[in-house]
Amino acid sequence: MRRIALTTALVSLLAGSVAAAPTTSDDATSVVLKPTADQTEAALWATRFLSRFHYKPVPLDDAMSVKIFDGYLDGLDGEHLFFTQADVDSFSSARTKLDDAIFERDLSAPFAIFNLYQQRVGERLAYSRELLAKPFDFSVDEKYDYDRSKAAWPKDKAELDDLWRKRVKNDWLRLKLANKADKDIRDTLDKRYSNYLGRIRQLNGEDVFQTFMNAYATAIEPHTNYLGPRASANFDIAMKLSLEGIGAVLQRQEEYTAIREIIPGGPAAISGKLKAGDRVVGVGQGDSGPITDVIGWRLDDVVEKIRGQKGTVVRIEILPEEAGPDGKHEILTLTRNKVNVEESAAKKSIIEVKNGDATRKVGVITLPTFYQDFEARRRGDANYRSATRDVERLIGELRSEGAEALLVDLRNNGGGSLDEATDLTGLFIDKGPVVQIRDASGRVEEKADRRAGTSWDGPLAVLVNRASASASEIFAAAIQDYGRGVVMGEPTFGKGTVQNLLSMDDMARNETPTFGDLKMTVQQFFRIDGGSTQLRGVVPDIAFPTSVGSADYGESSYDNALPWTSIPRADYKRVADLSPMIPMLATRHETRTAKSTEWKNLVADIEEAKKLREEKSISLNETVRAKERDDQEAKRKARETLAGTAFPETDPSMKAKATITQEGKTPRDIPNPADKTVTIDADGEKSSPETDDGLMADERSVSSDLKREKERKARPDVYLTEAANILADEVELLRTDTKLAARTQHPDDKNAALD
Repeated sequence: MRRIALTTALVSLLAGSVAAAPTTSDDATSVVLKPTADQTEAALWATRFLSRFHYKPVPLDDAMSVKIFDGYLDGLDGEHLFFTQADVDSFSSARTKLDDAIFERDLSAPFAIFNLYQQRVGERLAYSRELLAKPFDFSVDEKYDYDRSKAAWPKDKAELDDLWRKRVKNDWLRLKLANKADKDIRDTLDKRYSNYLGRIRQLNGEDVFQTFMNAYATAIEPHTNYLGPRASANFDIAMKLSLEGIGAVLQRQEEYTAIREIIPGGPAAISGKLKAGDRVVGVGQGDSGPITDVIGWRLDDVVEKIRGQKGTVVRIEILPEEAGPDGKHEILTLTRNKVNVEESAAKKSIIEVKNGDATRKVGVITLPTFYQDFEARRRGDANYRSATRDVERLIGELRSEGAEALLVDLRNNGGGSLDEATDLTGLFIDKGPVVQIRDASGRVEEKADRRAGTSWDGPLAVLVNRASASASEIFAAAIQDYGRGVVMGEPTFGKGTVQNLLSMDDMARNETPTFGDLKMTVQQFFRIDGGSTQLRGVVPDIAFPTSVGSADYGESSYDNALPWTSIPRADYKRVADLSPMIPMLATRHETRTAKSTEWKNLVADIEEAKKLREEKSISLNETVRAKERDDQEAKRKARETLAGTAFPETDPSMKAKATITQEGKTPRDIPNPADKTVTIDADGEKSSPETDDGLMADERSVSSDLKREKERKARPDVYLTEAANILADEVELLRTDTKLAARTQHPDDKNAALD
């Protein structure tokens, strides 16, 4: 859970300025990285703030040095695949001296550790490529232990060699089970390992420093982070949902940078000349600047080169998706502009629920994050972008479309602006406190909705899952405490802390971004009933089956999370008491789902996937693996046949996928080894049952991936549908049972409550 990835994200938004091209040759010698003077100063600035102004200030001493050391090794080699015990022993003298290193402006130790790590990665991948020339015996009964997060360091090179032999054998077997020919398998894996080595060699001093500083920050508390200048810029884009660029989403595709998505309304979309799957092979600045070849570059370097100020010109050299490596290139000239990133914006839909003779319209608002354009708001822009403003507009549209109830879907919403959580709650209550906040001194203040009136006063529900965190939990808890709506789903993440973004460059009065930012925990928030969401999360009124891996995900999975605690209740008045109704809704829910083959299949798939997730190894015997795959497929087909949703045998792309992905259980960019069960998404939706093809994400065509993604999104969302059914039940109960309606809508009216 605490691992810090060194490589860049697979998907990133286009925007940017010039960056130097990295080395991509397989034979290139790794550059020995060294800390800069700016980095040593940035570490000192960070120490001043983290040790004094954090909500849980911890001195930088020998004890903290040990935690930083362990966290740094975990960030580099969390699965214990590259370093041996001898390697770890060789730099263990730094274990209690990293505090001194920061104070003395000498970061040579963490950089030396990284340089050795880079060397070991090169050795492992060279060994892996050598293994490809030899045949594997898949009749041998042996297993590969793919979850090594708690494994001991390999004691020597021989043990490491055996580990990687099994790893490569597993990679080969996955492709073999997908009916790939030996030559194709050998070529695919050789290219895979070569590309991985190239990406490791592209890591620079900024990556090393950020990983080291994050090891320091997260050693204090899980949600404290260091953001380098580039990471800080991307965080800003994510919060304001806008950027200045060409309007496209990029992803890594082997040695290329490929277009993943064209953002509507952006320069790329308006041109009509760029499409998903096209590959960026060169970038030039202005109408006549030279075009720089970017094949093999890091994704974020390409992004930064294309990113730029509104009104400036960028020229992009494109290799169309349908063209081969030697296909004809095209030059596209675009003028950068402001682009709104609508993918993370609030969206609406209506679900029609047949309820007896009536058809109920349930409005759904899906909110991926609590966003706000802080900069625009600070400068007084009356039209600044915010989640609350967008949701309020969507509520009006849903009301005009005849919605009788409203469902706010916060699944996978990791939070965002605290002010937005407060303001959004205000759309559903008429003034009052929303959340209590306590700082390090113990002082408690309230964040309250002070705007009179509501935007929606009808039946309301909130749908959450384990990945609903922070601001999502504030909103869900307030709705629950006020009795304003029913919370459904699974217990939320359990993050009850508040972070502020502190610019060290502002403090140091640097004219250009140099030191980066600290996202630092400064407060803890509490529900208005006095309890905390910390560790425990928000417990739903109506529980849905917990998702795969939920036990290993969430605040409780961190060993240094703040403890649960409570403070006095705020002065607030419930707007309704739903306690008489919730058991009725729960009974109807249980009766309905007990008859639903689709729901029962989902529960069975989740339980089966949980059992398989507990396994930490996988057979390398071809016969055993094939049987496991076939057994899983047979079970899946039997369930879907009962539900009437079996896929036709004539479509091989729709065969059962025998895979449960072990998120976070394998090193960066190395393919997932497990391939044996049905995949269940975090939102309770069963993924497209495609056969495991043995490929990594960047080895598939963009068009193919987008098609699969589109098919997945088009499939029924079991949890969302059931949540809408529960809300339709509430509408019916309130309209047909006047006594119940009176009891639930007048919680402080004793006569109504006793009627």
